[in-house]
Amino acid sequence: MSRARSYLRAARFLAAVSSRGATTGVAARRRLSAWPAPQEPGMEYQDAVRALNTLQTNANYLEQVKRQRGDPQTQLEAMKLYLARSGLQVEDLDQLNIIHITGTKGKGSTCAFTERILRSYGLKTGFFSSPHLVQVRERIRINGQPISPELFTKYFWHLYHRLEETKDDRSCVSMPGYFRFLTLMAFHVFLQEKVDLAVMEVGIGGAYDCTNIIRKPVVCGVSSLGIDHTGLLGDTMEKIAWQKGGIFKCGVPAFTVPQPDAPLAVLRDRAQQISCPLYLCPPLEALEEGGPLLTLGLEGEHQRSNAALALQLTRCWLQQKGHQDIGELKASRPSLLGQLPLAPVFQPTSRMQHGLRDTEWPGRTQLLRRGPLTWYLDGAHTTSSMQACVRWFRQALHRRERPSSGAEVRVLLFNSTGDRDSAALLKLLQPCQFDYAVFCPNLTEMSSTDNADQQNFTVTLDQVLLRCLSHQQHWSHLQEEQASPGLWSTPGPEPGGPTSLLLAPHPPHTHSTSSLVFSCISHALQWISQGRDPVFQPPGPPRGLLAHPVAGSGAVVLQDAAAIHVLVTGSLHLVGGVLKLLEPSLSQ
Repeated sequence: MSRARSYLRAARFLAAVSSRGATTGVAARRRLSAWPAPQEPGMEYQDAVRALNTLQTNANYLEQVKRQRGDPQTQLEAMKLYLARSGLQVEDLDQLNIIHITGTKGKGSTCAFTERILRSYGLKTGFFSSPHLVQVRERIRINGQPISPELFTKYFWHLYHRLEETKDDRSCVSMPGYFRFLTLMAFHVFLQEKVDLAVMEVGIGGAYDCTNIIRKPVVCGVSSLGIDHTGLLGDTMEKIAWQKGGIFKCGVPAFTVPQPDAPLAVLRDRAQQISCPLYLCPPLEALEEGGPLLTLGLEGEHQRSNAALALQLTRCWLQQKGHQDIGELKASRPSLLGQLPLAPVFQPTSRMQHGLRDTEWPGRTQLLRRGPLTWYLDGAHTTSSMQACVRWFRQALHRRERPSSGAEVRVLLFNSTGDRDSAALLKLLQPCQFDYAVFCPNLTEMSSTDNADQQNFTVTLDQVLLRCLSHQQHWSHLQEEQASPGLWSTPGPEPGGPTSLLLAPHPPHTHSTSSLVFSCISHALQWISQGRDPVFQPPGPPRGLLAHPVAGSGAVVLQDAAAIHVLVTGSLHLVGGVLKLLEPSLSQ
């Protein structure tokens, strides 16, 4: 442990933490954001968010659910009680037309596609998702836009005071947790703002999720399944599929993207037990056949299955409502394909096509081109999503316009949180041939007290820095393995991209990656960009930023590079912190 502590001290020195920061013994053990809820809450947005942050955090909620996962009904009953205390009954939610979407990878993107298509039909939409990237109000949207700070503040304090007034003095828990509170708030917003339809993303799981108090969704969707949150959902695909299928409701149609045979069989059996008609989405190619190729607003081949699911969900609801413009069928009725009936194959309407093309979902396969820098942002944090991220990144590199002269530099900015296997994620990133690997916590600045949206009560500075040092050690170990003779001499083919991408433009056997740890995102970006990003122009680098030999020599390389390609991945919270600094308009 003494060696880890010495690394910790070195990381702090490299980041040049001020004397009032984490270098003192007291500050190092402090919570990252210890701003208490105001005694007499103001009516400002930041006051509301600070009060929200004092509620039970997502990490605490997960631990509670793990302890009580033997009886998921208890979780749902507790949520119903909170709903009643807030002034609503479960029956009130039946007034909402809700499209309920779960999955492991791509459920947020599917929601974004679905919402945008429906908006192209002139409908007033609500959209509930998690996590947020920059501001918490992103989680609740009306017509694709985060609700305003004024509207968030209004609904927050109304709900907060209502729950305070109705608490049981005999109970020590008067408030729901962070995610539960926001779920309740979304219900109130969508009902009061009279949306035509609400797209709701399941938080974690399905059967255990607090959104599952919805009794009568209009249609349900399941995006790609994978291994994640094993402590809560189980450690096999079959267990996870059982959880995800928990959102199915009797008589309510549901659609799933193609899944591996075993979890697909679990979804089928779950649907049959619940008497839920479940259909398998045909690939997007089947819908394009004989018609125009569909342009997606989100990059990456993996987004095609999300778009195919979104088309089925929107068409199903439009058909329920008797809408005529739902696309001409290419097959008169569904046919059996493997274990499930195939969903209709139809010609997407022009409004559907426009919705897919105009979809925006920041932080997922997102490119920002800034002078010599290109930022590749993707919040991949599972094995399957990281594989998709790597394919997207390499394909984007292949399509890039190469500079006529000068070196190109590749930089990885990575962090991973929770119980995820960071070593496995980093191994998937090895073929990208980075020149530098940079690790930092999901902290935009060393102090987040001035920005409540970035506050985190769940971890200490010691914990997050030690985890980053662990990432660095995993990366160094992988580098040692890569240096073994013959390992890279015969690169295998890459799905969707040329074989030459694995090594180009670097020669085999000689490539190695230098790595650094910074104590916050701002310091990491200052080092990576070297003042060459025309938008991200901080006042000046912190004292000691280049004290480490790798930081000093790397700064020269980055200053002279003709092009710098930066992949930011491993955590949506990391991507959100980067976006906050690179796109200041998102904080307004």
